Amino acid sequence: EAPSEPRSGRSAALRARMEERLLGARFRYLNQQLYTGTSRDAARLFRADPAAFHLYHRGFERQVRRWPERPVQRIVRYLRRRPASLVVADFGCGDCTLAASVKNRVHCFDLVPLSPRVTVCDMAKVPLAAESVDVAVFCLALMGTNLQEILGEANRVLKLGGTLLVAEVASRFEDIRAFLKAMTQLGFKTVSKDLSSSYFYVLEFAKTGPARPGAAPGLRLRPCLYKRR
Repeated sequence: EAPSEPRSGRSAALRARMEERLLGARFRYLNQQLYTGTSRDAARLFRADPAAFHLYHRGFERQVRRWPERPVQRIVRYLRRRPASLVVADFGCGDCTLAASVKNRVHCFDLVPLSPRVTVCDMAKVPLAAESVDVAVFCLALMGTNLQEILGEANRVLKLGGTLLVAEVASRFEDIRAFLKAMTQLGFKTVSKDLSSSYFYVLEFAKTGPARPGAAPGLRLRPCLYKRR
């Protein structure tokens, strides 16, 4: 009987490696769909297959755990320095880490409810009244190709003078100056930018007014695609 134990252990290890590879392949496929389609496409994808979102989130967490710091913690520290009375909208909230970490009222939006706090919706059409929140947050959540529409929705729900916080993968920015300039057309002025990390940038904007009509050509982000390891 003794020799069967090593064989059994090798078989289990092989199964685990194969499952890991399958998870990685499915994550990369889902990730590509999110970054190369619109927010409406993403909503349809996960409405048809909610389990795929849980798989995607597992793969996403594996990627972020490799980073020296989680960008959501930057957002948490920012809000803890501000009045707890500020109302927050978290676009692409995931497991609601932000809402669980601050005293503010946080509206949590995502494509699938990983938490009972989540309101399921398209990030370009959230169920909030115009000018009803003080802070809008996109933490690694600017995924759709319809960026102008998504950020325009953030402008709609923000009060005049309200804050937009964006934490995004550094390598996605083709031209940070052009991106910031495009944000002015969407009704935002740059308050601060932290470009010190090679992993992610943190940008703070203030709403100055409604978005101006017309395309904002500098509003481009590269898709965040992962290579097979």
